[in-house]
Amino acid sequence: MRKKIIECSRVSKEFTTDRGTVNVLQNIDLDVYENELLVLFGPGQCGKSTFINCMAGLDIATSGHVTVNGHKVEKPGPDRGVVYQRTALFPWLTVMGNVEYGPKCRGMGKKERREKAQYYIDLVGLTGFENAYPSKLSGGMQQRVGIARAYCNEPTVMFLDEPFGHLDAQTRYLMQEELIRIWEKEKRTIVFVTNNIEEAIYLADRIVLMTNCPSTLKAEYQIDLSRPRDYTTPEFLQLREEISAVVDKSI
Repeated sequence: MRKKIIECSRVSKEFTTDRGTVNVLQNIDLDVYENELLVLFGPGQCGKSTFINCMAGLDIATSGHVTVNGHKVEKPGPDRGVVYQRTALFPWLTVMGNVEYGPKCRGMGKKERREKAQYYIDLVGLTGFENAYPSKLSGGMQQRVGIARAYCNEPTVMFLDEPFGHLDAQTRYLMQEELIRIWEKEKRTIVFVTNNIEEAIYLADRIVLMTNCPSTLKAEYQIDLSRPRDYTTPEFLQLREEISAVVDKSI
């Protein structure tokens, strides 16, 4: 029996604006399992980012609740790593300085944290760039630093919010392959947000389809395609057509 890592129970979220109350999420129930790579997929601006922010503790649900490993989420914590489309690396720190930052803040000794950081720098393919500053790195390399930094905290769950959205197509495909390689080596529960259907199918163990706001969960798909996946196989294209048709109806 698979272990539940995240449990979302009737999660709703609303924001108060100058134009009144905006309902973003409405009574969402969702379980996420150990070592699962779950993709949240849906139209742009449908609340996917708000949903993972509630799971990560960066936002608090207006009603309902989220638990991670049985503990109610009320604030951010080191058991939850987040990587955004813009990595927000510290520009005054090197690659090593950025990756070791979390363990350093927690008081880990220099030798131990450097060894840990080096492991994850090597894991994401940045060996030799330890002393480089973010401004000297490409977009894909910066995302690798962001992933290494999140992994270095050894979180239970990784939340990735459209991390490859601003990359060129070739780099995006490469980073998708790299994410799968890293995930298979360093198993973590991953919740990945995208509005790119090919990316969703390429990465996911399971795709959860969200509707427009106020967002609910419309459907889910267990992706049983073997890895590495090929965008051009009949099975891949059939899934793309099936899911795209349902998304079109929700727009």
